[in-house]
Amino acid sequence: MPLDTAASADLFARARAVTPGGVNSPVRAFNAVGGTPRFIRSAAGAWLTDHDGNEYVDLICSWGPMLLGHAHREVLAAVQAAVARGTSYGTPTEPEVELAEAIVARTPVDRVRFVSSGTEATMSAIRLARGFTGRDVVVKFAGCYHGHVDPLLASAGSGLATFAVPGTPGVPTSSTELTLVLPYNDRAAVEKVFAEHGERIACLVTEAAPGNMGVVPPEPGFNEFLARTCAQHGALFVSDEVMTGFRASRQGQWGLDGAHEGWRPDLVTFGKVMGGGFPAAAFGGRADVMGHLAPEGPVYQAGTLSGNPIATTAGLTTLRLATEEVYDHVGRAADVIKGAAGEALAAAGVPHTVQSTGTMFSVFLTEGPVRDFEDASRTSAAGYAAFFHAMLERQVYLPPSAYEAWFLSSAHDDRAVSTVLDALPHAARAAAAAMDTAGGAR
Repeated sequence: MPLDTAASADLFARARAVTPGGVNSPVRAFNAVGGTPRFIRSAAGAWLTDHDGNEYVDLICSWGPMLLGHAHREVLAAVQAAVARGTSYGTPTEPEVELAEAIVARTPVDRVRFVSSGTEATMSAIRLARGFTGRDVVVKFAGCYHGHVDPLLASAGSGLATFAVPGTPGVPTSSTELTLVLPYNDRAAVEKVFAEHGERIACLVTEAAPGNMGVVPPEPGFNEFLARTCAQHGALFVSDEVMTGFRASRQGQWGLDGAHEGWRPDLVTFGKVMGGGFPAAAFGGRADVMGHLAPEGPVYQAGTLSGNPIATTAGLTTLRLATEEVYDHVGRAADVIKGAAGEALAAAGVPHTVQSTGTMFSVFLTEGPVRDFEDASRTSAAGYAAFFHAMLERQVYLPPSAYEAWFLSSAHDDRAVSTVLDALPHAARAAAAAMDTAGGAR
């Protein structure tokens, strides 16, 4: 029986009257999958509850931050105590110092500056890279998302070394004309662009492991190659760990490659988990590079709510509780669901590949492997929409887009995982039927 969504539909109608598209971040509108967006009233542990009273196992976890699950008792207690002391001071506070110390202890950065969003972190890191090097050109990869920063909302030109053009209205050509876009996991393209433009390149920015075209891990040694290439040409290597930081592993994606291979990025951006579910982010890096920031150096960056005491308290408490046991639990639960998804899709005859890095994974409805954005673009939109809604009807909330990562938490217990496993065969058959109707090859 279809779930009752009358309350969500009513809220969506009200929202569309006062908010563009009825949402405050586009993917929430369900445009990629169709149907009524669920308006969530509350969340606890691994479960979401919407305004109609429907419960769902949450495989989004607020797009990554809720590593410990929703409404974790100790995080809530710490936040409530912080709120009782006041919500914002506009002054330095102890929690921001402690959170910075925790980040430096876990990651390859020497110093950290807090901001309020991943977009702001990336924007600031690029400004700092340009100020430090005295260069202007930025290199990025197609399919990697770094927030809605004008120079990075770019699509590739006609050749590998062609300067980018704006990827959205509202971004002037002047904002992207110093951005070069390359195919991901393509060493030859990187070598070519540095050979042609190396003296002008301020930085290369990449998701440490892309999760915004679905999870597309770097091929073995690729990030090390990027770090080495940047160093050879005097450019900075900026690793975007907004999604993977403290999520892919205790040390983020760097803990899965650089920590073992013996290299580190020049700058790193963080977000999501480090805010414990609050709007907080950061960028950090080498001490000499970070020393160029005001008030020590000439590169200006500021923010009224940066280092907010509530957000830093939530983030600090989350990181303190994010033990190796937490990552082991999340990893085991993810492995069970990954395996079951693959088995269900195979049994239904649906071409697919399941890819992961650390505790993050995604399901592509296309033959694999998926190594760049062109490969990811072949996933079946119709198949995924049917898959998504079949899971939703059986109390499982997936990302409402085929190009997103799936996330679990330490609160995903046997009941939550079993609910997902029970739903997967139905969803796989729904995807198969939709792909047949759409004429997709199977």
